[in-house]
Amino acid sequence: MPIRVLPPQEAGKIAAGEVVERPASVVKELVENALDAGATSISVEVREGGLSLIRVVDDGAGIPPSELPLAFQRHATSKIGSLDDLQRLSTLGFRGEALPSIAAVAEVTLVSRTAGDSSGAYVVLRRGQIVEEGTRGAPPGTAVAVRRLFAEVPARLKFLKSPRTELAHIHNMLGQLAMSRPGVRFRLLVDGRRGFESPGSGRLIDVLVAWHGGQTAARLLEVGGETGGLWGYVSPPELARATRADISLFVNGRWVQARSLAYAIEEAYQGLLPPGRHPLAALHLRVPPADLDVNIHPAKAEVRFRRERDIFALVQKGVRETLTGHLTVPSVVSGAAMPHLPTDGGDASRGFAAPAAPGLFPAAAMPAPGPAAVAQTAPATGARLPVMRVLGQMDATFIVAEGPDGIYLVDQHRAHERVLYERMAGGARRVDGDGEGHEGGLETQLLLEPLVLALSPRQTAFLPAAMATLAALGFDLEPFGEGTYLLRAAPALLPQDQLVAAVSTLVDELLESEVAGDLRERARRGLACRGAIKAGQALSPAEMRELLVQLESTASPLLCPHGDPIIVHLSKAQLERQFGRG
Repeated sequence: MPIRVLPPQEAGKIAAGEVVERPASVVKELVENALDAGATSISVEVREGGLSLIRVVDDGAGIPPSELPLAFQRHATSKIGSLDDLQRLSTLGFRGEALPSIAAVAEVTLVSRTAGDSSGAYVVLRRGQIVEEGTRGAPPGTAVAVRRLFAEVPARLKFLKSPRTELAHIHNMLGQLAMSRPGVRFRLLVDGRRGFESPGSGRLIDVLVAWHGGQTAARLLEVGGETGGLWGYVSPPELARATRADISLFVNGRWVQARSLAYAIEEAYQGLLPPGRHPLAALHLRVPPADLDVNIHPAKAEVRFRRERDIFALVQKGVRETLTGHLTVPSVVSGAAMPHLPTDGGDASRGFAAPAAPGLFPAAAMPAPGPAAVAQTAPATGARLPVMRVLGQMDATFIVAEGPDGIYLVDQHRAHERVLYERMAGGARRVDGDGEGHEGGLETQLLLEPLVLALSPRQTAFLPAAMATLAALGFDLEPFGEGTYLLRAAPALLPQDQLVAAVSTLVDELLESEVAGDLRERARRGLACRGAIKAGQALSPAEMRELLVQLESTASPLLCPHGDPIIVHLSKAQLERQFGRG
């Protein structure tokens, strides 16, 4: 094929892909333009996840009528005049690519009025070309309506997620922008209903209350002060998350994706968080513009620091000092996640309706105790377990057992995780106290008093899509006001004090899933991990024997649902060599 110049319309659509990835990208670009115009109030309206309509209205400086057509020409900008201006950049946008990129893949109507004009001016664009312009009445500021996004770019449209998922990305984008500018009032309307609103008080903690809820925000720890180079809030270790989605970083008021800074925050929690758990953080950095390069990413999502080591140390030290200054001795909840045998007695304080849930290891399945009791398992064939005799427990974490060819160490958490996972994935059908069976063999218990769940706007937007998955796992949720749900029933394997965190974590994990069909699978793994006995929990000999019996009945007893090994074997020959007998 010979070299040729692409038609302007096709080149514009291709170039737009660098800036406009999904509906949330449009929201980001338009809101950033409003912030650069000095807006103090920004309203965003979306319909069908932003595919049919995105409307952004601000009270900023507006655009003079003579400049409206120019605003849609590529690389037309009022932010910089030369390359040297990048070294002292204070605006969010500067390339002049946002409006022409959006107009290349959607229908755009822009109405704007400056404070000195008596009426507003408007332009209408289709396929990147102005098809109508004129004057009309309008309040001071700018209103941009984007319709039929990607309608004429089917190759881009088919790679988008469901409207619920795209809406969750818009929620997240607007929440990050609200945290980046606490002094600006943000409002989101979703299909005619209020989705999120920040007060614009100028206090970051007020935005965090609107974003994470009052209960979560009240527990956050303040880092530094607003007059220093580092300020914001981080969570105490016990308020950890399952993903890194709630780590928000802002440099000179710009929301950025900075891996090194996110790593610095997690390094500050070293030794305070278990594996797989991540902090919640909203941190602002002030850096001299000359020490910052913001021109390294098409969507301006990444930045480069001239003195990256110093910035890393500043963040790590600031967060660590905050954490060490607030550390307290954690309280111990009796029987929080211990496996209960029938001889332990019932526990009526856990908030479940009678009859009390049976232990994790039912009495009917318990082998008779004895000094030489052996777990009734078949000889090792393929992925089966060998016959093992329980000897004891090491470090309250590993079950030590003797087998036909040496010693076996069994990770108790991963073993129980495998048992629970396969029970949910289609094991024997279980029946709860009311005689009703539940999908996947899990017992579900009604709560004596419903628990109130305050979810973030991002979680609330996605929850309807995950409701069927959560219901199949035993969670009975019903709406209870804006951003709030009532939990009326839950899987019996979860302790009362873990229910709120379990729902929030599962929703976050499901939201991170890239494939709709993977929702149930991720939920099962997450629930099995939360419900399994933990490392550091002492087990009786009878409990250890029964756990091995149940592990043997699973289809894959050698690996946990996350693919990690459950059993380590130390052969007799290895022991003999260590003792010099070989």
